[in-house]
Amino acid sequence: MPESPNPQITILLPCYNEEEALGPLIDEIRFVMAQTLYEYEILIVDDASTDNSTKVAEEKNVRLIKRTVNGGSGASRRTGIRASNGEVIVMMDADGSYRPEDIPRMLELFPDYSQVNGARTCEKGTLPFLRIPAKWFIRKLASYLVGRPIPDLNTGLKAFKKKDMMRFLWIIPDGFSCVTTMTLVFMANDLPVAYVPAGYRERVGKSKFHPVKDTVNYVLTVIRMIMYFNPLKIFLPVSLILFLIGIIKTLYDWFYVVHYMQASDIVILMTSIILGGFGLIADQFTALFRALGFPRE
Repeated sequence: MPESPNPQITILLPCYNEEEALGPLIDEIRFVMAQTLYEYEILIVDDASTDNSTKVAEEKNVRLIKRTVNGGSGASRRTGIRASNGEVIVMMDADGSYRPEDIPRMLELFPDYSQVNGARTCEKGTLPFLRIPAKWFIRKLASYLVGRPIPDLNTGLKAFKKKDMMRFLWIIPDGFSCVTTMTLVFMANDLPVAYVPAGYRERVGKSKFHPVKDTVNYVLTVIRMIMYFNPLKIFLPVSLILFLIGIIKTLYDWFYVVHYMQASDIVILMTSIILGGFGLIADQFTALFRALGFPRE
């Protein structure tokens, strides 16, 4: 099917200085989608590029939104999600690293799932000796906090129902951790999320990923998401660990050091109790907001 004024699917490409990759990627998408029955549109959100990315998009005759201020990867995605016309949005990086041929397999899983992610089968990013262990740690942390395995936490190849994502745009950050947030926010709110294996190619052009700053942001994003939607997953383990430390220290001081409970023992135990109380209160507020239908876009 050709691109449509009333599409079922929006293919969203957030773009910042991707003039080399953008044209061939648009051609690939059109070739793949022409072999399906989906009515679709291609939407480029240019994040104030300083190269010829917007010129390439105009020459390819696709929908184009030009941001006048560079806001980051997440800001471009929020802009595109709001402006999209499709009921399902397929989002992929404009650097040519993801394969459009994986899109039809992802779309087959709708409407049963609210979000479908492409789980990369290989690592082609820069600095793999830093990326691989950092991603492994963050993925394991996120899997523990949401209570289910996550094959690829920060994949940029996603398809999701627009109406579901609109509820959570307020929480999507501006930076690279936006894709992690999009995954976790669906899982934390019990929306059905699926993964399909997806190929991954070496990007065209220079990566904008900062290995230290963006890795820290990914870790903070995981913790922040769970604090928003399941705070007991954070508060309860910390409270129990502190309480156990306090008990062990108290017994050691009582029987082997001063033979009475020290002030430091009381501080540790009281801190653990206070943290547990905060967690219970936060959990009650979270349950209340969900019952009232919050958050809303």
